[in-house]
Amino acid sequence: MQFVQFICAKLQGGNMTIAKYAPDDLDRRIIAHLRADGRASLSKLSDALGVARGTVQNRLDRLLETGTLLGFTVRVREDYDVNAVRAVMMVEVVGKSTTQVIRKLRGLTEISALHTTNGNWDLVADIRAASLADFDRVLREVRMIDGVANSETSLLLSSV
Repeated sequence: MQFVQFICAKLQGGNMTIAKYAPDDLDRRIIAHLRADGRASLSKLSDALGVARGTVQNRLDRLLETGTLLGFTVRVREDYDVNAVRAVMMVEVVGKSTTQVIRKLRGLTEISALHTTNGNWDLVADIRAASLADFDRVLREVRMIDGVANSETSLLLSSV
C-alpha cells in the first residue's frame, strides 16, 4: 500500500490508535469532488476519477478512519435563514490552554468554523445563532471557558 503513509502510536492503557495520514493525489481529487457534491455516489466518483468503485470505497473508508474526513455535511446559501445572527469572534487564550479551549469551542453547535491565527488574537470563530438570545448565550458560554482571557465579537450585517 504505497499510497498510504501511516505513523501510528498506541496510547498507553487503551486500544486507541492515532494515525497521521498523508493524502495522495487521488485522495485529494476524491475530497475535491466531495466538496463540490457531498452526495456523490461511489459510482459517480469512480467514473469521474477513472478508478474502480472499490478503490473509491477503500479510500473513503481510510480517509474517515484516519480522521482526514471528519464527516459529511450540508452547505446552504448564506441567506437561507434571514433571521440568523452571524458573527466573527476573536478569542485570546491564556498560557498553554489553547487545546482545551479549542475542544470546548468545537462543542458549541453555533460555532460553524474555528481558526487559529497570529497577532493579538489566538483563535477566530465563525458564529451562527438562531436568535439574539441564542447569540447572547453563546457569548456567555465562550467567556466562561477556562483559558479564555478575552474576546471581541463583530456582528456580520450583510454579505457583499
